[in-house]
Amino acid sequence: MIAFTEIADRVLVAVEPIVNVNVTLVVGDGQALLIDTLSHDGQARELLTAIRGVTGEPLAVVNTHHHYDHAFGNAVVADGTGGGQPPRDAPIFAHEEAAALLRDKGTVLQREWYEELLPQDLAFADALGQCVIRPPDQIVHGETGLDVGGRQVVLRHLGRGHTIGDLVVEVPDADLVVAGDLVEEGAPPGFGDSFPISWPDTLAALLSRLGPQTRVVPGHGAVVGPDFVRAQHGELSQLSWLIREAHGDGGDPLKVAQKTTLTRFGERGLQEARHAVIRGYEELEQPSNPR
Repeated sequence: MIAFTEIADRVLVAVEPIVNVNVTLVVGDGQALLIDTLSHDGQARELLTAIRGVTGEPLAVVNTHHHYDHAFGNAVVADGTGGGQPPRDAPIFAHEEAAALLRDKGTVLQREWYEELLPQDLAFADALGQCVIRPPDQIVHGETGLDVGGRQVVLRHLGRGHTIGDLVVEVPDADLVVAGDLVEEGAPPGFGDSFPISWPDTLAALLSRLGPQTRVVPGHGAVVGPDFVRAQHGELSQLSWLIREAHGDGGDPLKVAQKTTLTRFGERGLQEARHAVIRGYEELEQPSNPR
């Protein structure tokens, strides 16, 4: 069951129980903002019911990035049906790259994720495979400010990291930032289509915006503070340098991965580190990337 818990003034977080995605709800006067929409129609309908238990205000939506667990509930949430309310057409904000991926490659990615998830959870994969992809319609380039019922919220793209189009959402009056999967607690970061060489710089930009008491909602896991983000920045920086050093010698990705601190997460951490090395080599081979 999806349920919201208030973690700051009119800022609530719900945790999806299968892949532990954090969904954040910011409530203002006459307007509310939902950050991420979960994995498929069924989850999105349950999410809407939970939202309507908190507020009946019209929604706007933000996707922190294009991955299915953060954006495949868009169609149901934007329509507004399933939560005991008449249909509405909620605007959906995302970075331009995330929006383009969902618009131009959404069904291709849906098929890839369906096939990846099928051996693990047939029902979940089937639900994901049947949902309608709704691309975002409000495009963020570098920075966009929103008025959420009198509360100022800022959407920022700080650089490439977990994906090419990550957004962070700042809620200044609550001293809170929603970081999406740029920050992950309790599990290794995901590197499937990441940019491991750039990611540390993006986290450094995020750290520069945090006060000593700022609360950070990661894409998955418990709410954290600046010290956790600083530690993750250090770990990703070490990983980046390992990749740079091994790249020139053509180091085997698995052997490089075994040298990383992500191995503390066991086999999953080792495999994510291997993905990171492969992605890092590709990133270093792009002409625009400094070596």
